[in-house]
Amino acid sequence: MTRAIGLATCALLLSVGPAHSVFAAARSSPARADRAPRAQQTTSLADAQHLFDAGQYNQAIDVLTAAAARSPNDAQMAVLLGRCYYELGDFSRAIDGLEHGVELAPNDSNAHDWLGRAYGRKAEGDLLFGYTLARKTRHEFVTAVGLQPTNLEAQRDLIRFDLNAPAIVGGGDEKALREIDSLSQIDPVEGSLARAEYFAAKKQYADADDLYQKILAAPKSVGVCFEAADYYRDRGDGTKMSAAVSAAAKIDPNDPRLAYYRGVADVMSGQRAAEAEQLLRAYMNSTPEYSEMPSHASAHEWLGALFEKEGRNSEAAEEYKACLSADPKDRAAREGLRRLGRD
Repeated sequence: MTRAIGLATCALLLSVGPAHSVFAAARSSPARADRAPRAQQTTSLADAQHLFDAGQYNQAIDVLTAAAARSPNDAQMAVLLGRCYYELGDFSRAIDGLEHGVELAPNDSNAHDWLGRAYGRKAEGDLLFGYTLARKTRHEFVTAVGLQPTNLEAQRDLIRFDLNAPAIVGGGDEKALREIDSLSQIDPVEGSLARAEYFAAKKQYADADDLYQKILAAPKSVGVCFEAADYYRDRGDGTKMSAAVSAAAKIDPNDPRLAYYRGVADVMSGQRAAEAEQLLRAYMNSTPEYSEMPSHASAHEWLGALFEKEGRNSEAAEEYKACLSADPKDRAAREGLRRLGRD
């Protein structure tokens, strides 16, 4: 699935944040010599990962913070701690943890990729030091790809950055196209998805649609189908979105994201309104917030659109407000409130 990468960048960190200080304090403590047994480290990491996977990010942070006092030089713990803060939207602390993880494991491609994402998200909305963090963002993506060219997520992050960022911070269409060509040599399907995203960004919708249809003819994973579904959702094409969702269901009928995509497709088609509401609520109730999956804010936005269509204006306004509470930048929800006279 596509993911948002912050491209305008923000303030340099002027002091060591709490996430990094957890490890720094542990390293300087006299207890440093009392290394935790490896089995204990493994158990703590496994417990934290389980909590992370369940969307219990604060609880995972508690486990990792305690473990850091015993194992200050555990790169996996540092990276996971950074990712917990990333999911909570605390990008300063995410950067602290991920920078420490990269320091401990400089050859970890995934750690560099996540650090690049954290820099990018930290950058959003800040105009003061934006260029500095934008360059850092790209540097981490380039490093991640250089360390592991088969890291497809890092490849897509780099391409997306260069496609959207100005030349002054290292972006540009020519770079993006070269990277798409390179990715196509490694994974033709991912290369086609990246090229389709390029066409969509350039409003060459016929070319983008042609590629997505070719990909959907023999999709390799549910993620591929959902990426196409995202494109058709954003284009307002409910029919082709439904086809992409159906293709995903054939590959994995138990994927929890199906509830969201089916619900949105039903709202767009104007059919099965009651089922659409049930699906979107079921998605929010059963799926934790995670940056790699559709957000609960988006589900609220689509519930608002559904209720607005049905003339249930008070309920629509509540859903739009719930969306904006989670994602203040959601334009569709803000426009919905404006239409309802509730802005």
